Amino acid sequence: MDKKSKKFLEEYLNNASPTGFETSGQKIWLEYMKQYSDTYITDNYGSVAAIINPEKEYKVVLEAHADEISWFVKYITDDGYIYVARNGGSDHIIAPSMRVNIHTEKGLVKGVFGWPAIHVRTSDKDIVPTSDNIFIDIGCSKKDEVEKLGVHVGCVAVFQDELTELNGKYLTGRALDNRIGGYMVAEVAKRLRENKVKLPFSLYLVNAVQEEIGLRGAEMISRKIKPNVAIVTDVCHDTSSPLYDKKKQGDQKCGLGPVLTYGPAVQNNLLKMIIQVANKNKIKFQRAAASRSTGTDTESFAYSGEGVPSALISLPLKYMHTTVETVSKEDVEKVIELMYHFVINLKSGHDFRYIK
Repeated sequence: MDKKSKKFLEEYLNNASPTGFETSGQKIWLEYMKQYSDTYITDNYGSVAAIINPEKEYKVVLEAHADEISWFVKYITDDGYIYVARNGGSDHIIAPSMRVNIHTEKGLVKGVFGWPAIHVRTSDKDIVPTSDNIFIDIGCSKKDEVEKLGVHVGCVAVFQDELTELNGKYLTGRALDNRIGGYMVAEVAKRLRENKVKLPFSLYLVNAVQEEIGLRGAEMISRKIKPNVAIVTDVCHDTSSPLYDKKKQGDQKCGLGPVLTYGPAVQNNLLKMIIQVANKNKIKFQRAAASRSTGTDTESFAYSGEGVPSALISLPLKYMHTTVETVSKEDVEKVIELMYHFVINLKSGHDFRYIK
């Protein structure tokens, strides 16, 4: 990772882009992508696609999602305490004692998820965090004081945390799910431009919104692009860390390379080609199986229009939907390499159909 890439990664990861409010992050991503693409498109809800060779008829997509989990302000008490609702899969268990930024039209408002002291929690009647009892304190004692700061029902609160490294081998922080995917897709475009690769097709590098609440952004942008083939990148669970059940959740581990998923939405001929590319370039990979849905934007592309050959390349991640999501730097590099080599090996017009 050179200085330019690292600077972009830090700026992009440290910026907040809660589901439904991704604009600031999308602007950072697009500004970086402009130097490595020819043009771009956006849609009504904020998904962005940077395009290389927009004039070509055969369209290939590399996609990640831009949004992160957060909290909606739901109710403000007369005493100035703020109760919240999930925006995406936010975890109430980890909320107590966490710092947050509340996004308002007047700017950021600092707050904390308060919690009763251990002294008042006994083994006979323990108090545990639930989605109904967690609350934010912004230092106000009255409801109108809260409102004067610009906080109202519908504002979003995001955990306050920043990207850092562990042991020089891992990246850890908030919202690697899945802005690290946006970074990896961007790095593919960067390498194509730096290596002066001339592609025989249009390459759409997509950063979609609203994945965390049902794959909605990909659903919309896929209909706009109408691609011929789509590669989705997202994160998956590192099940080697404590408290996971590998029999139920599969066997994936950070440091062992990208994870390739088998499942109904994954087009088998496309997956076979990706595996061939991995083997040819000596890129170690892992395998996973999804019995019904991958839970990623893969489904949105696969089932778009008349059906789009789609596949999923995942990055193993520890501690999903926390402020300490953790990935291997080596795995990040291998996912980039795999997508890059797939793109430069793909021929325009390739027909992935099973029966021709």
